[in-house]
Amino acid sequence: MEQAISPADYPTVIPYLINQDAPSLIEFVKQTFGAIEHMRTIGNAGGVHCEVIISNSVIMIGGGRGDDRWKGEAATAALFLYIDDVQGAYQRAIQANATSLLEPINVPQRGLSADFKDPFGNTWFLSARQHETS
Repeated sequence: MEQAISPADYPTVIPYLINQDAPSLIEFVKQTFGAIEHMRTIGNAGGVHCEVIISNSVIMIGGGRGDDRWKGEAATAALFLYIDDVQGAYQRAIQANATSLLEPINVPQRGLSADFKDPFGNTWFLSARQHETS
């Protein structure tokens, strides 16, 4: 499913997650956060390039066969997300084989928060956009 967005609508800074198994990472983000796949293509080097939308944010995901720039290794990242359903996203991530770093708990200055590492090595920090109760 595509959501209408053009490069003119993109923010100045967009996270780009790189992994040799980009299709699986894309599915993880869609399953965990309900991300909408905006576009997916095969790049000149044969790797995947995908753009997904989570709420009002764009995340680019790429990598795969033929892309020698990363020499077969992931370029891991840490991302901080303000979302409405911290508990639900955390549970979906754990069900999709993420490793818990912080179970949902109220944290000073962050409100309800949870942290996990996805199966691809990226760390995700979640905080409630609205204060939720744990």
